[in-house]
Amino acid sequence: MGFELQSFEEDVLQASHTKPVLVDFWAPWCGPCRVLGPIIEKIASEQADRWTLIKINSDQRQDLSQQYGVKGIPAVKLFYKGEVIDEFTGSLPEMAIRQWLNKALPSEAKDQIVQAEALIDAEDTKGAIRLLEEALRSEPTNSTACGLLASLIVFEDPDRATKLAETAGTGEPRFMQLSSAIKTLSTFLPLDLDDLPEEKGADAFKLAVLALKEGQYGTSIEHVIEVLKVNRFLLDDGARKLGVALFTVLEDTHPVTASYRRTFDMWLY
Repeated sequence: MGFELQSFEEDVLQASHTKPVLVDFWAPWCGPCRVLGPIIEKIASEQADRWTLIKINSDQRQDLSQQYGVKGIPAVKLFYKGEVIDEFTGSLPEMAIRQWLNKALPSEAKDQIVQAEALIDAEDTKGAIRLLEEALRSEPTNSTACGLLASLIVFEDPDRATKLAETAGTGEPRFMQLSSAIKTLSTFLPLDLDDLPEEKGADAFKLAVLALKEGQYGTSIEHVIEVLKVNRFLLDDGARKLGVALFTVLEDTHPVTASYRRTFDMWLY
């Protein structure tokens, strides 16, 4: 392993002034420790740009265990600027650990993401994209930044949005559905519309995709509903998939979702 403690003062306290340090108190005889250890090490390798992992054998360093109030192991403590800022005890699933890290880790990127979310609410898409790009330059694996940026650029750059969404989906459950939706949109947006089968609803489906590319989401959904009315199974249920994916990306609060979701759902059954 490459995460062993050499000097607590240097490896944890001093180092945490430059980058957060995650300390895993463990012991060789501890079953939950053996489960948790490889998971944390895997995430540490993936997110080395964001934080550093140090593993401390609590049997060998009982002084540190006592000093930091370790009453059970595994005990995971996040140090920043020489202080413990968050912690948990016991073994957690990988997804839960990723969620905890995203919430617990301090960073400039977090501030940029909060600002970007405010700009999204204010419909300043360009400003939000700029801030999210800045956040990802410092934290390329930040799932929140990846998910938000993916949803903003999917219609202009579906290939990159798909890659961002995949990263987001591995970090937070709320982005799993978004990741799937963006992948769906990315299959329809590059379609050669002249190659669509000559079936009922094909012209309406073409118009739906064209409207989507132009950012006319309401118009796109109107054409999707036209397809559902006449040929539900065009392109392997493509109209339904397109509509569901668009609503997922726009979210429930978007005016288009509020205006069209009920009518859309009605034509599914």
